[in-house]
Amino acid sequence: MALTPEMQAQVDMQNAIEDNRSTNQSTQEAKRAKLDTLRMAKEILVENRRTQAAADATDITSSAINTLAGELEAHLNS
Repeated sequence: MALTPEMQAQVDMQNAIEDNRSTNQSTQEAKRAKLDTLRMAKEILVENRRTQAAADATDITSSAINTLAGELEAHLNS
């Protein structure tokens, strides 16, 4: 049985909605993973600083966190 044009339009719209939902979920998952990686990098840097001697300790900067997060991401994706 063939679909009427109206029925086909409804099927196409439902497929588009499902595709959009899937894309949005993928985007949100990627953001969540990025935030988790940034948190992990920060925690690592804080722990490393805590265990250093006072003379060797340096400030933790956002660029240091981003650099370590990038290295962690590269390692996980390799």
